[in-house]
Amino acid sequence: MPIVRSTAFALAATCSALLSLGTILPAQAQSALDAAQELAQMLDGVTATELSGDNLVSALEGAADAGQPIALWQLGTMYETGAGVQKDPAKAFQYFSRIANENADAPPSSLDADIVAQSFVKIGDYYMHGVPDAGIPEDASRGQTLLMHAATYFGDADAQFRVGMLYLSPEGFGVNPLQGARWLSLAARKGHPGAQARLGEMLVVGNGIEAQPVEGLMWLNIAYRSALGTSDEGWIRELTESAMAHADPAQAETALRAADTLGGQFAEF
Repeated sequence: MPIVRSTAFALAATCSALLSLGTILPAQAQSALDAAQELAQMLDGVTATELSGDNLVSALEGAADAGQPIALWQLGTMYETGAGVQKDPAKAFQYFSRIANENADAPPSSLDADIVAQSFVKIGDYYMHGVPDAGIPEDASRGQTLLMHAATYFGDADAQFRVGMLYLSPEGFGVNPLQGARWLSLAARKGHPGAQARLGEMLVVGNGIEAQPVEGLMWLNIAYRSALGTSDEGWIRELTESAMAHADPAQAETALRAADTLGGQFAEF
């Protein structure tokens, strides 16, 4: 199930313009357009001049009370980032938890599956690191279980990337390069730049798996192109440039051709 990350919520874009808050949400996840339109209909009749930050939160809370995941996600992200409201990780956690708890068995092909999966990732992160000030204890085992549900049941690429990295960490599932590469490959083929880069690095170096430098360099170049303009661009660029500089010129050229040919298949994240 690919996660739509190329655009922000339609509702978030509208609210941003009306409230002059800049970007209310990072483009973390987006449900189907129909869900956004349903929420927009709940705001029908409210003019731009009447819509204040309080009115927006009130409207979203009404939709959240009705159980709309898109509204719960919007509120959770607003409280997580402090965009338009006072930052409150405890409230953010509650909204993300409600999405996960109420929709844990939602069909992976359902309209809101992406939001549900990302909510599992969010609360998994909260437990992995803990937020004592918000009353959220560190519970790595629980956090890992939540990430694994998002990765396996929903097939969430971001969750699969994180599971892959947990298989490469002594503090995670224990170092198991084969399992790590397997999970990174699943996420990489769905267009996750971080997974593409880490998988490429493993294949170039042969760290715990058979080295396949041409395929590894291909993945690194695909990752770099996918990451352009994102927060991951810097470290992926450095990793890619270093690997290419030390590569056999013929292998590097073959990898670039492969990235040109196949890269479009793995750019949907």
